[in-house]
Amino acid sequence: MKELISSANIKVKVSVKDWKEAIEVSGSLLLRSKKIRRKYIDDMIKAVIDMGPYMVLAPGFALAHAKPSPDVLENGLSLITLETPVNFGSKNDPVKVILCMACTDNTSHISVLRAVAEKLMTDGMIDRIASCKSVQGVYSLINE
Repeated sequence: MKELISSANIKVKVSVKDWKEAIEVSGSLLLRSKKIRRKYIDDMIKAVIDMGPYMVLAPGFALAHAKPSPDVLENGLSLITLETPVNFGSKNDPVKVILCMACTDNTSHISVLRAVAEKLMTDGMIDRIASCKSVQGVYSLINE
């Protein structure tokens, strides 16, 4: 199977003060790997401010994203785990795992998202990812 998330786009046990900083950190991995421009991170934060915590899809898990835009240079995924979970204002708070997704259009990412969703929605997977102490541990859970 093709690599879903590169180890360069995974960070574990990140310390953040709030959900905005969590999105900032997860987005910065995509910025660093030249998948997005800076404005896409701002768009993700604005999406939560405008539409509420809809990104928190399951207990402890958020899918940070914004709509496709010219600020997405290439489809990409990053994942961070948090040292201390943060609240988004959702019934599924607190969030401890954030998957950040950037898409160039509305369709090309669907197969990748499906594969990631199948992995993440496996019973207990969010907790297993959150408890990983290393990037390699998360990488193995996601990509194997």
